[in-house]
Amino acid sequence: MIYCTLMCLISCLLLFWSRVDPYGFERSKDFDYESYEALMSEYLVILTRRSIKWSKLLKGQRKVQKNVKLKRYVRKGIPNEHRSLIWMASSGAQEQLERNPGYYQSLLTAQHDPKLVETIRTDLNRTFPDNIHFHRTSNPCLQKALYNVLLASGYHNPTVGYCQGMNFIAGYLLIITKDEEKSFWLMDALLSRILPDYYSPAMLGLKTDQEVLGELVKMKVPRVWQTMVDHNVMWTLVVSRWFICLYIDVLPVETVLRIWDCLFYEGSKILFRVALTLIHHNQALIQQAQSLPDICQIFKQITRDTFVDECHTFMQKIFKEPGSLSMATLTKLRATCRSRIIAEKS
Repeated sequence: MIYCTLMCLISCLLLFWSRVDPYGFERSKDFDYESYEALMSEYLVILTRRSIKWSKLLKGQRKVQKNVKLKRYVRKGIPNEHRSLIWMASSGAQEQLERNPGYYQSLLTAQHDPKLVETIRTDLNRTFPDNIHFHRTSNPCLQKALYNVLLASGYHNPTVGYCQGMNFIAGYLLIITKDEEKSFWLMDALLSRILPDYYSPAMLGLKTDQEVLGELVKMKVPRVWQTMVDHNVMWTLVVSRWFICLYIDVLPVETVLRIWDCLFYEGSKILFRVALTLIHHNQALIQQAQSLPDICQIFKQITRDTFVDECHTFMQKIFKEPGSLSMATLTKLRATCRSRIIAEKS
């Protein structure tokens, strides 16, 4: 166990100066290797310590039960070697996979809507062009697996079909699980249970949660809320990408994966905790905005701050800075905001 952990540590150290990160994403020409090395040198110590503790907790088991201790471990980060197992178990995806043997393959062999096929194929080359695993010349190339997962998902959930943004989510899942069927059932967990109506044609769930965020900001960071009102800025303009892409290409990869650890375990309230932390931490900067373009630029800027690079510290902050955030509060706000959106449409 300790040997495997040390080998993983050595592999990570070798990747410090690689042109790609541990997940296959190519680094920009101006990438700051020295700052990254300084940051990761500290984080790898945490990762190594967490990996040893996780191995002791799991003791080689392939099944886990949700409890207070496991929740605490998840919040502190799941090592990559255990991510697939914990995501599958905590989200209910593993249970669905076991209840439906052969179902995923049956979806792939069924007759498919040509429009669905065409739409998915169009987006394949647009999915992570900066990731070597999605290059056509890669062996294996994840484009085929991505196509299969999206096609099966669209056929499984015809009311949703395929929506832009889903390709990036499926791509992330494939990078971590390295398994089509697991990625499919994790997609199902997100679309059916964790984030219902986020990707439906009307996107009512997504629109509702953006409005809910506005209400939470009004309660917890009122001066920022007032700034948004003063400049007549709709929340959908600045945070829709945060929610629909689940912070992919918004925050650094390692930070996104830590967010997803908690998302699969605790549900959608994690998305609000992240958004509120970003806003609360940068409230003074947001309040300086003099116009709508200023606000849009600042909301991009706050996702690129060094604060979000330090994923371990950032994840500690999301459970402290926003204060209490119960599901009862979210449920009540969602009902109010959903009714308001529907009323405005009618």
